Amino acid sequence: MQTDYQHDFENVEDYLHHRPPYLLIDRVIAVDNDSVETEKLITGEEFFLPGHFPGVAIFPGAMMQELTTQSAGVLIAARHNPMQEYNTHDPKFNPYALGVLVRVSRAKYLGFARPGDLLRAKVVLRERFDSVFDFSATLKAGEQVIMKNQFRLANIPTERLYGEST
Repeated sequence: MQTDYQHDFENVEDYLHHRPPYLLIDRVIAVDNDSVETEKLITGEEFFLPGHFPGVAIFPGAMMQELTTQSAGVLIAARHNPMQEYNTHDPKFNPYALGVLVRVSRAKYLGFARPGDLLRAKVVLRERFDSVFDFSATLKAGEQVIMKNQFRLANIPTERLYGEST
């Protein structure tokens, strides 16, 4: 199976509802039915860096998790989307919210990332249970693995995001 769909992913916003400054993915490198690879260049202009840590900018662990979660969201939207029409500009249009984080079961932080580092996330779909997706991920800064994690995302009815049902 061909795995390089870079030209299909010129606009990451076609696959995620996230928008700057919270959209972390700069580029989708590859995607197939069971995996996705993405990149993020830490520019030093990210809104959260001045406070983490003052004088020593470190990319936060929570944002590392979010980068892998957003990457998995691209995979779900591109290959496991239950909707024929999907609108990332009007979430209420969609009957489902795709890739909502429901569990982080393991996260190991093995290094740091700083301005100028190119991060590469590799996310693998380990198992799918109906609308729940179990993932593992590795995040590298250059050649160094700086995080490994496992997490679950779920497709949920959109109205739950707006508090219209429980």
